[in-house]
Amino acid sequence: MRLILTLWLALTSTAAFAAVDIKQVTSPGGIEAWLVEEPSIPFMALDIRIRGGASLDLPGKRGATNLMMGLIEEGAGDLNAQQFQTRREELAATYRFRAGDDLVSIRAEFLTENRDEAIALLRDALINPRFDQDAVDRVRAQVLSGLASDAKDPNTIAGDVFNGAAFPDHPYGSVMDGTPDSVAGLTRDDIVTAHRNALTRDRIYVGAVGDITAEELGPLLDQLLGDLPAEGPALPQDIDFGLAGGVTVIDYDTPQSVALFGHAGIKRDDPDYMAAYIINELLGGSGFESRLMMEVREKRGLTYGIRTYLVPKFHAEMVIGQVASSNATIAEAIEVTRAEWARFAKEGVTQEALDAIKTYLTGAYPLRFDGNAEIASILVGMQLTGLPPEYVINRNDLLNAVTLEDVNRVARELLRPDDLHFVVVGQPEGLEPTD
Repeated sequence: MRLILTLWLALTSTAAFAAVDIKQVTSPGGIEAWLVEEPSIPFMALDIRIRGGASLDLPGKRGATNLMMGLIEEGAGDLNAQQFQTRREELAATYRFRAGDDLVSIRAEFLTENRDEAIALLRDALINPRFDQDAVDRVRAQVLSGLASDAKDPNTIAGDVFNGAAFPDHPYGSVMDGTPDSVAGLTRDDIVTAHRNALTRDRIYVGAVGDITAEELGPLLDQLLGDLPAEGPALPQDIDFGLAGGVTVIDYDTPQSVALFGHAGIKRDDPDYMAAYIINELLGGSGFESRLMMEVREKRGLTYGIRTYLVPKFHAEMVIGQVASSNATIAEAIEVTRAEWARFAKEGVTQEALDAIKTYLTGAYPLRFDGNAEIASILVGMQLTGLPPEYVINRNDLLNAVTLEDVNRVARELLRPDDLHFVVVGQPEGLEPTD
């Protein structure tokens, strides 16, 4: 099945890349964007990211940026929350607003015939949000409900403990959504301050795809974003991963334990990142055929699934993974995971395995370019990570240029089994914590 899929993907790759002609646009007001023109369908997608995000929450105000982004479309300008949603629906426009650790994102999709009205409505949401008290109370209640649910979720508990221990005294070490106490204490003034700090012009990245020209996009961006504050507050400092190897057990009454594990990783702009990407796919990133899936699930039946991820955040980087197993077998799942980690680092991979994963990854790449919104997201993601526009053309060449020697060398450097720390939530049997 994978071979058939890969062959089909390879046949379509040239056409997919040919459609992605990236133009770099600078608005009259100095806002930069990447654009892919696609006039065949009267439709447009915008993806806007602004660096900073929830990491800019002020001391004692954790959760302010998250709450603020949840309120952006709850009324703006002369429209209350219900009127805003009614107008958006009349325009057949879609808006999405989200806070993350390192950025806030604004995504919009709309028809060409409604472009001016859709942009005007979005501008009101970004520049003139109302933050009416009834909306604040309603969205705050939703956030508090989510926090209460998270407090009972083993996976969320594991992540919170892991991050808190890995990044103490840094925004990465606390929950972006805030705590029940911090969210309950947020005032409208706190939300206004979060809006002023998070939505600024100095750290904007834009991807645009669809029925619009470069000449039209520049003025549109100035209209939409030009009245945001010019500069935001300083970003957090970089931080080293602060967890040593070991095991932390969080007692939780459940028949199945969950484990989050990892150690320090690799920066996205490291010259060896592509080799690390291949390593992760082989180790635990490529579904049922990854090494960890074969060893932990297929051979021993210890889990339904195990995955690993490269996580190059803006201020720190990790290699992490997650697995769930019964309380009686989680200790064995951890033992096998650590052993496979060590075996990969020591023995590396074969040329056959490397060739197979390259074929799959290069063949699958064009599938990412399957819609205006998806392409806009890729464009803005490339800008955020410092990749040039031609990356979409030469990415597969860069991947194919990675040699067996590269992969095995980077595996020895990247994978450090003794540094793996496991945070286990459950009641594991035969697993002794080290802290």
